[in-house]
Amino acid sequence: MNQEQQLRKRIRIWVWIFIVGLVLSGVTAFPIETELAFMVKHSSIFPGFIAKWIETIYLAVKDTNSHYPWLSYGTDWLAFGHIVIATAFIGPLMDPVKNIWVIQFGMIACVMVLPLAFVAGPIRQIPIYWRMIDCCFGIFGIIPLYICYKNIRKLERIISK
Repeated sequence: MNQEQQLRKRIRIWVWIFIVGLVLSGVTAFPIETELAFMVKHSSIFPGFIAKWIETIYLAVKDTNSHYPWLSYGTDWLAFGHIVIATAFIGPLMDPVKNIWVIQFGMIACVMVLPLAFVAGPIRQIPIYWRMIDCCFGIFGIIPLYICYKNIRKLERIISK
């Protein structure tokens, strides 16, 4: 396998890792009450302060869903947004050099997670440790995208020779 084929394979693998992660992180918003109930049931695996936070969130979601079920439509749209954004990454699978902008867009979005967590988090009374967990989505998301970006730049140099 020549260097161009190896780079294309590496890029595809990392793009797929990102797509799967993005879709999974989105679709978990659909059954949020069920997931939280499961987490509360197994809360002994968490440190006490996190177990308490999960229980608080579960009770709020449960109460909201029983009185105002249409509000969960917002998390449905959140999940849908993840899926839609993931489809944009089909472009780099097909032609990574031409669609490097999608990778750059993804990296920018990952960086933007941090200011959102630290600006909106306190306003919404989200504990600092939970904001740090939210920031992990941006930090861990940027890793495969940066690897793709560097490999696409290498591929671009090979192709232009």
